[in-house]
Amino acid sequence: MSIPARRPTLDRAGVVSAAIDLADTRGLEATTMRGLADVLQVTPMALYKHVAHREQLIDEMVDHVVGAIAESSGATGATDAEDWRARVRGRILAARSALSIHPWVQDAIETRTTASPVVLAHMDALMATMFAGGLSADLVHHAMHALSTRMWGFTRDVLPTPRVPDDPSEREAALGGFLAAYPAIARMMTAAPHAGQACDDDGEFAFALDLLLDGIHRRHEDGWSSR
Repeated sequence: MSIPARRPTLDRAGVVSAAIDLADTRGLEATTMRGLADVLQVTPMALYKHVAHREQLIDEMVDHVVGAIAESSGATGATDAEDWRARVRGRILAARSALSIHPWVQDAIETRTTASPVVLAHMDALMATMFAGGLSADLVHHAMHALSTRMWGFTRDVLPTPRVPDDPSEREAALGGFLAAYPAIARMMTAAPHAGQACDDDGEFAFALDLLLDGIHRRHEDGWSSR
């Protein structure tokens, strides 16, 4: 007599972990309850014992990734007046590192409608670090707005450029006309270091982050107030 194959034992942590692996390999759109059930070789109904619906599943996935940011950054909550910029920078760059491993997190965060305790804890830790550095509540408020999505390790760059024609002669003519019409863009494209090469996204992110943190620090030293 054949013995029926034993179904895998599921728990919430295992379901979330499998969902993260699925999103890492196939993307967030492919991470559906049915798609996850197929991967786990169970019926979709078996998943509903652990998560009520797909949105809750994504919430749990985001919490898992965000919850690991503090550990990977070495941040334990600022309780002294050490350089708050270095601590904020470390936590945000740790968030960016997490996104490089789990690129689906950006879309997931942008589509969440409520902040979970884990998400709020990340924001609270950033603010606590600034307060420990002596920043006022007024400045912390404006700093968090300035950081915006950058606090999660990503940003939206809007720098649209025309599509270059495939035909070599058409491309040469189009580029010539473009550079003549927009000399400042032409100067940047041809004179800046690494001209003609793809941008270093991580370097650009860190550059803008440092500009923000240095500007916030300068206003703190100047005793800035929104009033």
